[in-house]
Amino acid sequence: MTARRAFSHIETWVFDLDNTLYPPSCRLFDQIDRKMTQYISELLSLDPVEARKLQKHYYREYGTSLRGLMQEHGIDPHAFMDFVHDISHEALVPDPALKEAIAALPGKRYVLTNGSRAHAERCAVSLGLGDLFHDIFDVAAADFVPKPNRPLYDRFIAHLGVKPDQSAMFEDLARNLEVPHALGMTTVLVLPKGEDVPERAMHDEDSLQGAYVDHVTDDLAGFLKAALPRI
Repeated sequence: MTARRAFSHIETWVFDLDNTLYPPSCRLFDQIDRKMTQYISELLSLDPVEARKLQKHYYREYGTSLRGLMQEHGIDPHAFMDFVHDISHEALVPDPALKEAIAALPGKRYVLTNGSRAHAERCAVSLGLGDLFHDIFDVAAADFVPKPNRPLYDRFIAHLGVKPDQSAMFEDLARNLEVPHALGMTTVLVLPKGEDVPERAMHDEDSLQGAYVDHVTDDLAGFLKAALPRI
């Protein structure tokens, strides 16, 4: 662990959900990804290949495929979220080490997600973490303006009274840490364990050790336990 923005001052712990609180190897987001493709295919009468191309275009252009569909096609975001999050959670299993590490953190603990609150709640329960978070702030609470756009973070901070300079943010996407870092949060990039760094973790030409990434780990539970002695 580097000396950059340590944790002795942290009173608020903010966690992304998908591919952060559970590993990408669960392939849970793959199910969501396929459901998004299916939704676009049926909505616009496109074959799956073209639907997927459009889905990824909206993701790159708007931050989430949902935001693109709202802007370009005026869809009901709640119906979309219900559809794409209707998935199996069998791959999620409780992680006692992670539960212990999160439970030991002093102060407030929140989930901040581009997904839905219902999805986050189901995942947390499946992971054995359902009673550990003080609240969940989802993209609907930010009027469906997703990370990495600043309005979501501003609304999160205002709604929950978070003090950015006393907060830590854990994310699997580096670009989603740029605004939190600028606001004063200590930032931690959570990468897949024992795997190559995914391309989507990179932001433009910046490196993993860019100015807005204070720490990098592929072991969230171990990282949190190592941070505690410094608190």
